[in-house]
Amino acid sequence: MTDLTRRQALLLTLATGLPLVAGSGRAQAQSAQKVTGALAWTVNTNHIGLFVARDKGFYREAGLEVDILPYSDTGAGTLVANRVADFGINGTISLFTQRTAGADLKGVYAVVQSETGRVVFNAARNEIVSPRSLDGLIYGGFGSAWENALISTIIRHDGGKGNFETVTLGTSAYEALANGSVDFTLEVSTWEGVEAELKGVKQRSFVYADYGVPDEHTTLISSSEAYLQANPKPAADFVQATRRGYQFAVDHPDDAATLLIAANKDALTNPALIHASLKALADDHYLRSQSGAIGTMDPAKMEAIGDYLFASGILRDPDGKLVARRPDFGSYFRNDYLS
Repeated sequence: MTDLTRRQALLLTLATGLPLVAGSGRAQAQSAQKVTGALAWTVNTNHIGLFVARDKGFYREAGLEVDILPYSDTGAGTLVANRVADFGINGTISLFTQRTAGADLKGVYAVVQSETGRVVFNAARNEIVSPRSLDGLIYGGFGSAWENALISTIIRHDGGKGNFETVTLGTSAYEALANGSVDFTLEVSTWEGVEAELKGVKQRSFVYADYGVPDEHTTLISSSEAYLQANPKPAADFVQATRRGYQFAVDHPDDAATLLIAANKDALTNPALIHASLKALADDHYLRSQSGAIGTMDPAKMEAIGDYLFASGILRDPDGKLVARRPDFGSYFRNDYLS
């Protein structure tokens, strides 16, 4: 576990000194339990539940005063593990890799019920007919071991060799894909995919789960064991109020999108994208599954993605060595705060 950076210390100061939501009335403000939450990335529709719960008063009704920390270049999982934030939105892969490496993290809420990512390429590339067509092509990547394992699995599952060239570009990969500098990349269908559609960009894609990669929740809300043990009631109240926020977003996507835009006017300058993205999250059963599950982490999915990461040689211990024994993935998450 690392020492706090100056930026983390600044965030901590913000969290304790600049609450974004005040209680109604002096007595309630004094008695409300303060809770901090960190975002996984710059604000987007995956974060909708927190903003709805805050601005619709769901947190206040639960006796909470929730501060949503401004996004920084320090990941939400790191902020949670270092006690800068009480909760954080982070990727499932990050939870597994960081916890296995010794970080104090535990999943408590599934933001999405199934994988939102996909392999994407320009629709005009008629020579790409299936994943094995990606052998030997250039991938615009984001710098994680997970990506290489993921793409290799998809290609090999289709009968290819799993060999491709990687150029690490970060979010510049989307521009590189558009201008032909790379042949394919990964994108979130409910964000970059929606944005491409709004711009009239024609794409085709491969879904991970169709080619040997276990389905996953993609995005979670995590906390630390230390916080959960010390604050069982505020933790349960936060998770349940947050679920109310996501439930509202599913039932009233336009109202929720408008609320999110109003709360982040400087950051969210494309209202059409926010409305279309949230519609996709709701209509395609990402925020709430077809069976009605919302927030619940499917144990079978969590175990399966953990097994995949272990078998793929992605999980490392606190010393940076590959783990030799399968971790107890059931200890990486808990659903009981939802009840």
